[in-house]
Amino acid sequence: MLTYGKRLLGLMGIDTVIVMTAVFMGGYLIYNTAYIETPIIFASSLTLVVSHHIFAHFFKLYKRVWQYASISELTEIFKAVTLSIGTTGVMQLVVFGALHSRTLLITWMLHILLIGGSRFAWRIFRDTYIKPATNKKRTLLIGAGSAGTMIARQMLHSKESELWPVAFVDDDIRKQHLEIMGIPVEGTVNDIERIVEQAAIEHIIIAIPSLKQPELQHIFEACQQTKVRTQILPLMEDLLTGKVSVNQFRDVQVEDLLGREPVELDIEEIADSLTGKVVLVTGAGGSIGSEICRQIMNFDPAKLILLGHGENSIYDIEMELKETTNATELVTEITDIKDAAKINIVFERERPDVVFHAAAHKHVPLMERNPEEAVKNNVFGTKNLAEAADMNGTSTFVMISSDKAVNPTSVMGATKRIAEMVVQHMDRISPTKFVSVRFGNVLGSRGSVIPLFKKQIQKGGPVTVTHPEMTRYFMTIPEASRLVIQAGALAKGGETFVLDMGEPVKITDLAENLIKLSGYDIDDIGITYSGIRPGEKMYEELLKDDEVYPEQIYPKIHIGKTPEISESHYSDVLENYSTITSEELRERLVNIANFKEKEEKMLTEMG
Repeated sequence: MLTYGKRLLGLMGIDTVIVMTAVFMGGYLIYNTAYIETPIIFASSLTLVVSHHIFAHFFKLYKRVWQYASISELTEIFKAVTLSIGTTGVMQLVVFGALHSRTLLITWMLHILLIGGSRFAWRIFRDTYIKPATNKKRTLLIGAGSAGTMIARQMLHSKESELWPVAFVDDDIRKQHLEIMGIPVEGTVNDIERIVEQAAIEHIIIAIPSLKQPELQHIFEACQQTKVRTQILPLMEDLLTGKVSVNQFRDVQVEDLLGREPVELDIEEIADSLTGKVVLVTGAGGSIGSEICRQIMNFDPAKLILLGHGENSIYDIEMELKETTNATELVTEITDIKDAAKINIVFERERPDVVFHAAAHKHVPLMERNPEEAVKNNVFGTKNLAEAADMNGTSTFVMISSDKAVNPTSVMGATKRIAEMVVQHMDRISPTKFVSVRFGNVLGSRGSVIPLFKKQIQKGGPVTVTHPEMTRYFMTIPEASRLVIQAGALAKGGETFVLDMGEPVKITDLAENLIKLSGYDIDDIGITYSGIRPGEKMYEELLKDDEVYPEQIYPKIHIGKTPEISESHYSDVLENYSTITSEELRERLVNIANFKEKEEKMLTEMG
């Protein structure tokens, strides 16, 4: 292995020979032997050698790697050689009083040709004669743009890469039948199946970082027809933040096929609400709570309080956040939001400016069987936090709600709607700005169908779906968390923010996509239908018909005009929930959440 010093001496020696050759050949071609026997040829050669080395060092020609020689290096060679020839010409005028311009022109041309040739010789040899190892997989690159070209170059020059590019696919008609770095553009997305068969492709890389979801869906379906493993570039946000490099490919995930274009946040408005502030997140170890913490850290709060009931999950997010470089103080609080006394102690000690309340019981069937626990956690827990925020001067309180709070048929949905009522009531009597944010299911969260489906697929199937027509709204965890933070910055008090979830997705389609992404045929794994579970609805809503403001106050964020309520709407259930049966409690929760008891009471009084 050559050291830098030995390499430098070797390159300088090669360049010295090249310069001397260029000088003497230039003189010989013009004057034959007469010129090369004069003192001027020796002075010119010495001047050119010295000036070449000076300018070569200045333009860092000796620090460049030959095997990656490119146009940028050729440009630097041109500059160094031209300045060297110019210096030699000045010397001739000053010392000898004459400029041998024709000789210098020929020398300049030979100088560039020989120096440039020496730099590109190894790359030409490598690209032409060094063939891929037999164990490298023949790879099809989808996308012949800048990302695809970069990946192809890395594959060609990396000994560690297990992939070897043999063809491009691109829908740009102008690139068809052309070659990029010797790799042909063989067709469009519609030709993928044919190209894979003809070129014996063993691996596919989708190399288009700007793909929108419908385009990715179309490409992935075409790739799936080939049964060849298909991977994709990392997420754009991971590339921009430096978490991964462009050649760290990953498998296509269900989030890619169902995700939407990320919304641009109002950074200044969020920074005003979070930077330098004390922020408390409940449920900080959960899927949504932990992602909210990660997003908040980007805005440099003075202190971030991680409050949760599970010690392991709080420890994990604390360790992760400690690796960030900002000066935010991290505080962990292991407590239950049902413990009003401990919650008050935390709020009195920390005095949070902003609270994001993500802690909740969310599992629909479990809460059907344990309605009293749903009341304790979702209703009383929210009430404890809201009252503590009011008493301790919190500026903004953001509660994360659910689409299941709309026309609820389940205990979970009903308790989340009653929690919204608590928050609305507190906003009316408190200087704190209390708001709720509703959204649907998040992909990959704990308790979601994705982890369940993955386990069922790993066991060989079948995947169980409750009903073939069951639909749900889906959003990625990072997108939901960003929009929750944005809604908090928009809060004026009393709003119910509703996140635009896009189009609802059939659970059956989700299951089919996940089976394909796992490399199986749907027939091999199978899908069975188990029937709708207690409390479940066939489809979810984000707002009732009379609650909809059609315009968005911010991209993907609506404000719902939820009916005004008072504490009397829900006070009975708070007082008597522990003295009645589970079935009675379930019925009362759903009725209160849907205002049925209030309406019936009003009708009785009227008539």
